[in-house]
Amino acid sequence: MRITATILLLLSAIFNAAAEEYILSTPTGKIHGRLLMPEGNTPCPVVLIVAGSGPTNMDGNTLGTDHKNNSLLHLAEELAKEGIATLRYDKRGIGKSAEAQADEESLRFEHYIDDAAAWADTLARDARFTKVAIAGHSEGSLIGMLASAKSPAVKAFISIAGCGSPAHTILEEQMSQQPEQVRDEVAKINKELCAGRTVDNVPAYLASLYRKSVQPYLISWFRYNPAQEIAKLKTPVLILQGDKDIQVGVKEAQKLFMARPFSSFYIIENMNHVLKHCDSENVIIQLETYKNPELPIKKELVEHIVRFIKQ
Repeated sequence: MRITATILLLLSAIFNAAAEEYILSTPTGKIHGRLLMPEGNTPCPVVLIVAGSGPTNMDGNTLGTDHKNNSLLHLAEELAKEGIATLRYDKRGIGKSAEAQADEESLRFEHYIDDAAAWADTLARDARFTKVAIAGHSEGSLIGMLASAKSPAVKAFISIAGCGSPAHTILEEQMSQQPEQVRDEVAKINKELCAGRTVDNVPAYLASLYRKSVQPYLISWFRYNPAQEIAKLKTPVLILQGDKDIQVGVKEAQKLFMARPFSSFYIIENMNHVLKHCDSENVIIQLETYKNPELPIKKELVEHIVRFIKQ
């Protein structure tokens, strides 16, 4: 898939940094990103930030809900303070990039990989940057590691709250508290999808998860095992995980580290999935951090990334 990029310069002062609107032109439409430059520190390293699953925008917020936490925006701003540029973007089909993927049935996981690799290639051609790294959050971790393998421009990879198990395994674990009939049905459907076959007769109670239009995407996603993929990377790797993450457990980060034991690996105390301080796994307490855009992200997270990028 041939992808080209153009830059729209829209400069504004944000926390002693300059923001530039970037547009990635693809055969299916434009993908919108935002480059945040540190003031007066060029050339400098740049980190491509890849957001997680679902309708999560470039700032880390879940569209259509009150889950506005600004986690990825905060990450970009904190890295800018440390002399590191960032590019974050709305993935195809999401937010400002909605037009790039109007048809759910034609979406494949590889589209996300190709887009991230194209962003990295674009950044590598910019003389302002000394090194290109990718930081993937949650599902963005798998996208980021695959894009890192695809693009020679990527010189370092960071996994933040990334899974070490394949997506179909995670789905089945999430269903572990459901009735046996539901668990069996999920396992049966996943087996077919893993074999590359769509399923016609999906029970109504699973239709939102396994609707026919999304099954081709699930097939493309299920084929990747994050632990196997991270082991293939030739670049330096940093694995970061919060111990209060109720969406992705510590064991997932440990699987990534076991697959690539010469990576840098840190468990951050009292950090949850949206990278904020939370000392409880209680869902109600957790959700308060998901809806607080003013709450800063954990400083230890930033410190680990800065040290890794600047080494």
